[in-house]
Amino acid sequence: MILALGSNLGDRLLRLRRAVALLSRHVEVEAVSSVYASDPVGYREQPEFLNAILVGRTRLRPGSLLELALETEREAGRARPFPGAPRTLDIDVVFYGDLVLDGQDLTLPHPRWRERSFVLAPLAEVAPALRAPPDGERVDRLWAGRREQLPPVRRVAGPRSLWRKRP
Repeated sequence: MILALGSNLGDRLLRLRRAVALLSRHVEVEAVSSVYASDPVGYREQPEFLNAILVGRTRLRPGSLLELALETEREAGRARPFPGAPRTLDIDVVFYGDLVLDGQDLTLPHPRWRERSFVLAPLAEVAPALRAPPDGERVDRLWAGRREQLPPVRRVAGPRSLWRKRP
């Protein structure tokens, strides 16, 4: 499973680091990307985001993983005053293996992941050979072909700023 993490309020890097720690209680973290800065999408009158990708394994079913993500956001003080509002923490379930799902609360893969450089850049960093469902397109090739058309992102910190793999 792959989660996209983002924050644009408060100590953003600390919030991302805490999110990885909280998620690791229920997810076997395999990799965490570098941290990337990006401009907001949609509602533009807000601070820039810090974003990262977490790759892991879990025994949680997709709906339970979504609930874990939402609970982690709540613990970080996430409020939802309007769509696209600034966020202390945002966690999206991008992939759950090869599962394709169009549910009321969860769509997999995430419906806009291919349009977001703040997802594609860190995903290409940690899982370049991943073949994205349902068409099997490789993430690194998708990023290489789309990076010039998508809003820019910039790497601001390495993966160790969020997580260190234990030996």
